[in-house]
Amino acid sequence: MHLLPAMLQAGIVGLPNVGKSTLFNALTRTRKAESANYPFCTIDPNVGVVQVPDSRLEPLREISKTNKVIPAAIEFVDIAGLVEGASKGEGLGNKFLANIREVDSIVHVVRCFDDDDIIHNMGSIDPIRDIEVINTELILSDITSLESQKEKLVKKARGGDKEAAENIELIDRLLPHLNETKPAITLDMNDDELVVLKRLCLLSAKRVLYACNVAESDLADTSANAYVLKVKQYAEEHHGAGICIISAAVEAELIDFDATESAEYLESLGVKDSGVSLLIRATYDLLGLASYFTAGVQEVRAWTFKKGMKAPQCAGVIHTDFESGFIKAEVVAYEDLISAGNVASARDAGKYRLEGKDYVFKDGDVALFRFNN
Repeated sequence: MHLLPAMLQAGIVGLPNVGKSTLFNALTRTRKAESANYPFCTIDPNVGVVQVPDSRLEPLREISKTNKVIPAAIEFVDIAGLVEGASKGEGLGNKFLANIREVDSIVHVVRCFDDDDIIHNMGSIDPIRDIEVINTELILSDITSLESQKEKLVKKARGGDKEAAENIELIDRLLPHLNETKPAITLDMNDDELVVLKRLCLLSAKRVLYACNVAESDLADTSANAYVLKVKQYAEEHHGAGICIISAAVEAELIDFDATESAEYLESLGVKDSGVSLLIRATYDLLGLASYFTAGVQEVRAWTFKKGMKAPQCAGVIHTDFESGFIKAEVVAYEDLISAGNVASARDAGKYRLEGKDYVFKDGDVALFRFNN
């Protein structure tokens, strides 16, 4: 069976007081996470299901003549602020690291604004130092984990256990890399090693997106924010990671606005789209996810699939029977359907294709599955 887990999760991490809980509340459009000006105001992680903004749903709804639209969704987990020494149990370190271990990728919130009224637990604003504090804690935790795993694996490998031997081989490559304070994800690995890496369950092997939390006044022109420029350069050079710019304070304001009010408010700040929308889409991509659509008079729906999935696996996202009894997928690209204006015209133009079991689904495919019961 190749079904996705119920829903993939992105964990929001960062030092205390960088805006994590404010951002989580904005993402989930709730006031679920306590947001206060002191460390550890979040202890147990808050979990929220977030709809993935997708401008393709409304045109599909119009073509399908339906009023029911179901977007894709992912889960965000607001994990308490990590502090220096977490890998040794400082603060509530062990619990936080366990929470991070359970998520599929990391949104690392970095403070990129000055405000004397909001205390920084390290006394000054320095986003690169902040990033390295957390990266170091994740790496130190991974070193401890690998050394412990290796001890247990040596005996198995001597007994001829192939998987144990593969694990040890990669551990022996990872430990020197981690000891240079480089995250596991930056080690150059082949496809076989990447499979082994997943078995090792390392914190620094998770994909990361850096969310630069800026002041409202910086939103219109973030190129003038020296903190953001440093984070962007650091992310590219040290982590092969992307960045997303948000203002948690602005997004918190938008919680109580409807779509029209939000658009007007953002326009007054010189911004076209909500930072939260950009962050959700970037996180969806970070998790390796894409959407295909089903569209009919009953509903238009975005279905989440892992990039690289073939037609039967994508059918199985809807129902296991669709995968086991898969015959063919009738597929049209979103752009072709919109250009044609309706299903009949797209068929007449020869834009619909019948695809078999080896077809790799693409983001934006509109599909109808044929299957045996």
